[in-house]
Amino acid sequence: MNGVHDVGGMQGFGPVLPETDEPPFHAEWERRSFAITLATGALGLWNIDQMRHERESLPPAEYLSSSYYRIWFLALENAVRRLGLPNREGLRARTAEELIGMFSSRSSYERPITTEPIFQPGQRVRARNINPRGHTRLPRYARGHVGTVIAIRGAHVYPDRNAVPLGQESNHAPEWLYTVDFSARELWGDGADPTVTVSIDAWEPYLEAA
Repeated sequence: MNGVHDVGGMQGFGPVLPETDEPPFHAEWERRSFAITLATGALGLWNIDQMRHERESLPPAEYLSSSYYRIWFLALENAVRRLGLPNREGLRARTAEELIGMFSSRSSYERPITTEPIFQPGQRVRARNINPRGHTRLPRYARGHVGTVIAIRGAHVYPDRNAVPLGQESNHAPEWLYTVDFSARELWGDGADPTVTVSIDAWEPYLEAA
């Protein structure tokens, strides 16, 4: 979707200033918000793409005025309310051992696929100029621009289909995933640093031959 979360390359937000030796959490409430989101996600009532879409769908003023983990907390609060979880019957509490086992397991969104990849490393491709109403992982600043495929990353669950509305059955059908390199000048014009390239992991439906 075209939302305020997709600000890569936009003017007016100032430079990114990384914090030296930044801790994972700056306050205890951030740690708890993260833990509660993971624990609630273990109920299996949504997938990672659905929750990302929940965060992206916050009202613009609320999103831009909130810190990273406040965005997580607000999205979780909305999801819990929308699904009626406080009054929902049939939810089973998880033991600490079960939760630790679930979070320790290394799950993958890679899936088998019957088709062959359309694009190959070294091929020039253009990111489609799409404006979806729902979730997408194709950043707005790359749409319509030409880059070069540098790797095929296998077939993975396609997030645009997987982020169905909460309460609906998710769609795990996979698509081929590629890493595509774009020059900074291709993305932002002649004023960009000519030595900089940006790598994007792009699913096959995002791309067309250039």
